[in-house]
Amino acid sequence: MKEQNKKTIMGTAIVAALTVGLATGANTAVAGKKPVEKCLGIVKAGMNDCGTSAHSCAGQASKDGDPEEWIYVPKGTCTKIVGGKVK
Repeated sequence: MKEQNKKTIMGTAIVAALTVGLATGANTAVAGKKPVEKCLGIVKAGMNDCGTSAHSCAGQASKDGDPEEWIYVPKGTCTKIVGGKVK
């Protein structure tokens, strides 16, 4: 398997794991938790944490990987995810 394919598969797996973890804890407050950062560009459709210039609410991302959409991730992990950029 080519190196790029391995990286893409690993990135996708990490995003999926983070999305599931964040979705299960979406109703809990972020305050008092481990340090987090806003990570742009890795959000699955409907899984964003807050609004953008296109909408004002969480859960309204219309497509996967939109560079403007973001979610909270544990501090230091965003840049390790393919396509992730810290906001």
